[in-house]
Amino acid sequence: MLTALGGCEAQLDVHVNAALNVGLTPEEIVEALTHSAVYCGIPKALNATFAAKKVFAERGLLPLGQQPTPGTQAGAPSA
Repeated sequence: MLTALGGCEAQLDVHVNAALNVGLTPEEIVEALTHSAVYCGIPKALNATFAAKKVFAERGLLPLGQQPTPGTQAGAPSA
């Protein structure tokens, strides 16, 4: 809903942080925002994604796709 409204980046920051706190991964959050582009339009979805990216950067979660998955250790080779 916040993505569709646009101009709610401060509230998106709070919700992205909350989503991370309850266990969503950054990839899942970006996936949901990408999906919203179909309904809200690319510009609003991009603005929401940039707001999420700012939160990820503040938490040291960038670049995406390089965090260890549950059950693996950082630096351990994957099978």
